Amino acid sequence: TLHIQEGVNLGLVGESGSGKTTLGRLLLKLYSADSGQIFLRGQDVARLSSSQFRPFRKNIQMVFQDPYSSLDPRYTIRNILKEALALDKKLSSLEEQKRMEQVLKDVGLGVDALSRFPHEFSGGERQRIAIARALIMHPQLLILDEAVSSLDVLVQQQIIELLKRLQDQYSLTYIFISHNLRVVRKLCQQIAVMYQGKIVEFALTEDVFNRPAHPYTQELLSAAVSYRSKGEDSMNRGPHE
Repeated sequence: TLHIQEGVNLGLVGESGSGKTTLGRLLLKLYSADSGQIFLRGQDVARLSSSQFRPFRKNIQMVFQDPYSSLDPRYTIRNILKEALALDKKLSSLEEQKRMEQVLKDVGLGVDALSRFPHEFSGGERQRIAIARALIMHPQLLILDEAVSSLDVLVQQQIIELLKRLQDQYSLTYIFISHNLRVVRKLCQQIAVMYQGKIVEFALTEDVFNRPAHPYTQELLSAAVSYRSKGEDSMNRGPHE
Protein backbone atom coordinates (compact mmCIF):
# COMPACT_ATOMS: atom_id res chain seq x y z
CA THR A 1 0.00 0.00 0.00
CA LEU A 2 1.23 3.47 -0.82
CA HIS A 3 -0.17 6.97 -1.24
CA ILE A 4 1.01 9.49 -3.84
CA GLN A 5 0.37 13.10 -2.90
CA GLU A 6 -0.18 15.66 -5.64
CA GLY A 7 3.05 17.49 -6.47
CA VAL A 8 5.23 15.11 -4.40
CA ASN A 9 7.42 12.84 -6.50
CA LEU A 10 7.69 9.16 -5.63
CA GLY A 11 10.77 7.10 -6.42
CA LEU A 12 9.98 3.42 -6.89
CA VAL A 13 13.20 1.44 -6.42
CA GLY A 14 14.26 -2.20 -6.24
CA GLU A 15 16.20 -4.82 -8.12
CA SER A 16 15.23 -6.10 -11.57
CA GLY A 17 12.19 -8.36 -11.34
CA SER A 18 10.90 -6.87 -8.09
CA GLY A 19 7.69 -5.63 -9.71
CA LYS A 20 8.37 -1.92 -10.30
CA THR A 21 7.36 -1.81 -13.97
CA THR A 22 4.41 -4.12 -13.34
CA LEU A 23 3.09 -1.70 -10.73
CA GLY A 24 3.54 1.24 -13.11
CA ARG A 25 1.63 -0.56 -15.85
CA LEU A 26 -1.12 -1.53 -13.43
CA LEU A 27 -1.64 2.15 -12.63
CA LEU A 28 -2.10 2.79 -16.35
CA LYS A 29 -4.33 -0.27 -16.78
CA LEU A 30 -1.91 -1.68 -19.34
CA TYR A 31 -2.17 -4.74 -17.08
CA SER A 32 -5.35 -5.80 -15.27
CA ALA A 33 -5.09 -6.03 -11.49
CA ASP A 34 -5.74 -9.50 -10.00
CA SER A 35 -6.66 -7.92 -6.67
CA GLY A 36 -6.45 -4.69 -4.72
CA GLN A 37 -7.62 -1.17 -5.49
CA ILE A 38 -6.15 1.79 -7.38
CA PHE A 39 -7.75 5.11 -6.45
CA LEU A 40 -7.34 8.19 -8.63
CA ARG A 41 -8.98 11.22 -7.03
CA GLY A 42 -11.32 8.95 -5.09
CA GLN A 43 -12.33 6.72 -8.02
CA ASP A 44 -11.26 3.04 -7.99
CA VAL A 45 -9.97 2.85 -11.56
CA ALA A 46 -8.87 -0.78 -11.17
CA ARG A 47 -12.49 -1.86 -11.42
CA LEU A 48 -13.30 0.23 -14.50
CA SER A 49 -13.63 -1.27 -17.97
CA SER A 50 -11.42 0.04 -20.79
CA SER A 51 -14.17 2.33 -22.07
CA GLN A 52 -14.91 3.61 -18.56
CA PHE A 53 -11.22 4.28 -17.95
CA ARG A 54 -10.77 6.24 -21.21
CA PRO A 55 -11.64 9.66 -19.68
CA PHE A 56 -8.96 9.07 -17.03
CA ARG A 57 -6.27 7.98 -19.48
CA LYS A 58 -5.18 11.47 -20.49
CA ASN A 59 -4.49 12.23 -16.81
CA ILE A 60 -1.88 9.43 -16.47
CA GLN A 61 0.90 9.04 -19.00
CA MET A 62 4.11 7.01 -19.15
CA VAL A 63 7.62 7.57 -20.46
CA PHE A 64 9.35 4.28 -21.19
CA GLN A 65 12.98 3.29 -20.72
CA ASP A 66 14.17 2.99 -24.29
CA PRO A 67 13.37 5.90 -26.64
CA TYR A 68 14.70 3.82 -29.54
CA SER A 69 11.84 1.32 -29.25
CA SER A 70 9.07 3.45 -27.70
CA LEU A 71 8.80 5.71 -30.77
CA ASP A 72 7.41 4.22 -33.99
CA PRO A 73 10.25 4.48 -36.57
CA ARG A 74 7.75 4.71 -39.46
CA TYR A 75 6.09 7.85 -38.08
CA THR A 76 7.28 11.44 -38.27
CA ILE A 77 7.32 13.30 -34.96
CA ARG A 78 4.20 15.12 -36.13
CA ASN A 79 2.33 11.82 -36.49
CA ILE A 80 3.67 10.53 -33.16
CA LEU A 81 2.36 13.60 -31.35
CA LYS A 82 -0.85 13.68 -33.37
CA GLU A 83 -1.58 10.10 -32.36
CA ALA A 84 -1.30 11.11 -28.70
CA LEU A 85 -3.71 14.00 -29.33
CA ALA A 86 -6.36 11.54 -30.54
CA LEU A 87 -7.55 11.40 -26.92
CA ASP A 88 -8.85 14.95 -27.31
CA LYS A 89 -11.26 15.09 -30.23
CA LYS A 90 -12.29 18.70 -29.49
CA LEU A 91 -9.10 20.26 -30.84
CA SER A 92 -9.11 21.85 -34.29
CA SER A 93 -6.20 21.30 -36.69
CA LEU A 94 -4.81 24.73 -35.83
CA GLU A 95 -5.06 24.01 -32.10
CA GLU A 96 -3.31 20.66 -32.61
CA GLN A 97 -0.47 22.38 -34.49
CA LYS A 98 -0.04 24.99 -31.75
CA ARG A 99 -0.10 22.30 -29.05
CA MET A 100 2.58 20.26 -30.87
CA GLU A 101 4.81 23.28 -31.44
CA GLN A 102 4.50 24.40 -27.83
CA VAL A 103 5.27 21.03 -26.26
CA LEU A 104 8.35 20.59 -28.46
CA LYS A 105 9.54 24.03 -27.40
CA ASP A 106 8.94 23.11 -23.76
CA VAL A 107 11.21 20.04 -24.01
CA GLY A 108 13.93 22.02 -25.81
CA LEU A 109 13.33 21.04 -29.45
CA GLY A 110 12.53 23.16 -32.49
CA VAL A 111 9.43 23.10 -34.68
CA ASP A 112 11.50 21.59 -37.51
CA ALA A 113 11.45 18.32 -35.53
CA LEU A 114 7.85 17.72 -36.61
CA SER A 115 8.80 16.68 -40.14
CA ARG A 116 11.64 14.38 -39.10
CA PHE A 117 11.74 10.70 -38.10
CA PRO A 118 12.98 9.23 -34.78
CA HIS A 119 16.19 7.82 -36.30
CA GLU A 120 17.31 11.37 -37.12
CA PHE A 121 17.67 12.24 -33.43
CA SER A 122 20.13 11.34 -30.68
CA GLY A 123 19.07 9.21 -27.71
CA GLY A 124 18.60 12.24 -25.46
CA GLU A 125 16.54 14.03 -28.12
CA ARG A 126 14.37 10.97 -28.60
CA GLN A 127 13.65 10.85 -24.89
CA ARG A 128 12.67 14.52 -25.06
CA ILE A 129 10.23 13.58 -27.83
CA ALA A 130 8.86 10.74 -25.69
CA ILE A 131 8.37 13.21 -22.84
CA ALA A 132 6.65 15.64 -25.22
CA ARG A 133 4.28 12.89 -26.33
CA ALA A 134 3.42 12.13 -22.70
CA LEU A 135 2.89 15.80 -21.87
CA ILE A 136 0.83 16.84 -24.87
CA MET A 137 -2.47 15.91 -23.16
CA HIS A 138 -1.45 17.84 -20.01
CA PRO A 139 -1.57 14.85 -17.64
CA GLN A 140 -1.59 15.12 -13.85
CA LEU A 141 0.58 12.06 -13.19
CA LEU A 142 3.63 11.05 -15.22
CA ILE A 143 5.15 7.59 -14.73
CA LEU A 144 8.81 7.47 -15.79
CA ASP A 145 10.00 3.88 -16.16
CA GLU A 146 13.83 3.92 -16.07
CA ALA A 147 13.50 7.00 -18.28
CA VAL A 148 17.17 8.01 -18.07
CA SER A 149 18.92 4.65 -17.62
CA SER A 150 19.69 4.21 -21.34
CA LEU A 151 21.32 7.66 -21.58
CA ASP A 152 24.88 8.67 -20.76
CA VAL A 153 25.56 10.50 -17.51
CA LEU A 154 25.66 14.04 -18.94
CA VAL A 155 22.39 13.56 -20.85
CA GLN A 156 20.83 11.99 -17.75
CA GLN A 157 21.53 15.19 -15.85
CA GLN A 158 20.05 17.32 -18.65
CA ILE A 159 16.84 15.25 -18.68
CA ILE A 160 16.53 15.42 -14.88
CA GLU A 161 16.85 19.22 -14.98
CA LEU A 162 14.26 19.28 -17.77
CA LEU A 163 11.85 17.17 -15.69
CA LYS A 164 12.27 19.53 -12.72
CA ARG A 165 11.38 22.53 -14.90
CA LEU A 166 8.46 20.78 -16.59
CA GLN A 167 7.01 19.77 -13.22
CA ASP A 168 6.54 23.39 -12.25
CA GLN A 169 5.34 24.41 -15.70
CA TYR A 170 2.77 21.62 -16.07
CA SER A 171 1.88 21.07 -12.37
CA LEU A 172 2.95 17.43 -12.61
CA THR A 173 3.40 14.61 -10.14
CA TYR A 174 6.04 12.00 -10.99
CA ILE A 175 6.41 8.32 -10.23
CA PHE A 176 10.06 7.67 -11.05
CA ILE A 177 10.82 3.96 -11.46
CA SER A 178 14.54 3.30 -11.23
CA HIS A 179 17.31 1.19 -9.77
CA ASN A 180 19.59 4.26 -9.68
CA LEU A 181 19.29 5.66 -6.16
CA ARG A 182 21.48 8.65 -6.97
CA VAL A 183 19.07 9.81 -9.68
CA VAL A 184 16.01 9.14 -7.52
CA ARG A 185 17.45 11.26 -4.71
CA LYS A 186 17.76 14.25 -7.05
CA LEU A 187 14.15 14.16 -8.21
CA CYS A 188 11.95 12.51 -5.57
CA GLN A 189 10.74 13.54 -2.12
CA GLN A 190 9.48 10.04 -1.23
CA ILE A 191 10.77 6.54 -1.92
CA ALA A 192 8.98 3.20 -2.01
CA VAL A 193 11.26 0.16 -1.96
CA MET A 194 9.98 -2.98 -3.70
CA TYR A 195 11.19 -6.49 -2.99
CA GLN A 196 9.64 -9.62 -4.55
CA GLY A 197 6.43 -7.82 -5.49
CA LYS A 198 5.88 -6.07 -2.16
CA ILE A 199 6.49 -2.57 -0.84
CA VAL A 200 8.87 -3.20 2.07
CA GLU A 201 9.64 0.43 2.90
CA PHE A 202 7.86 3.72 2.16
CA ALA A 203 9.29 6.95 3.57
CA LEU A 204 10.69 10.39 2.86
CA THR A 205 13.75 10.22 0.61
CA GLU A 206 16.22 11.55 3.17
CA ASP A 207 14.86 9.18 5.81
CA VAL A 208 15.46 6.23 3.49
CA PHE A 209 19.04 7.36 2.81
CA ASN A 210 19.92 8.31 6.37
CA ARG A 211 17.83 5.84 8.39
CA PRO A 212 16.92 2.83 6.21
CA ALA A 213 14.57 0.60 8.20
CA HIS A 214 14.33 -2.59 6.14
CA PRO A 215 17.33 -4.93 5.66
CA TYR A 216 16.75 -4.99 1.89
CA THR A 217 16.87 -1.18 1.72
CA GLN A 218 20.12 -1.29 3.65
CA GLU A 219 21.49 -3.77 1.10
CA LEU A 220 20.46 -1.54 -1.81
CA LEU A 221 22.17 1.49 -0.30
CA SER A 222 25.28 -0.48 0.53
CA ALA A 223 25.50 -1.83 -3.03
CA ALA A 224 24.98 1.67 -4.48
CA VAL A 225 27.78 3.16 -2.38
CA SER A 226 30.13 0.30 -3.29
CA TYR A 227 29.35 0.62 -7.01
CA ARG A 228 29.80 4.38 -6.96
CA SER A 229 33.20 4.10 -5.30
CA LYS A 230 34.41 1.80 -8.07
CA GLY A 231 32.87 4.06 -10.70
CA GLU A 232 34.62 7.13 -9.32
CA ASP A 233 37.97 5.32 -9.62
CA SER A 234 37.32 4.54 -13.28
CA MET A 235 36.12 8.11 -14.00
CA ASN A 236 39.46 9.41 -12.80
CA ARG A 237 41.13 7.33 -15.52
CA GLY A 238 38.96 8.36 -18.48
CA PRO A 239 35.77 9.91 -19.80
CA HIS A 240 33.48 6.92 -19.22
CA GLU A 241 31.83 5.76 -15.99
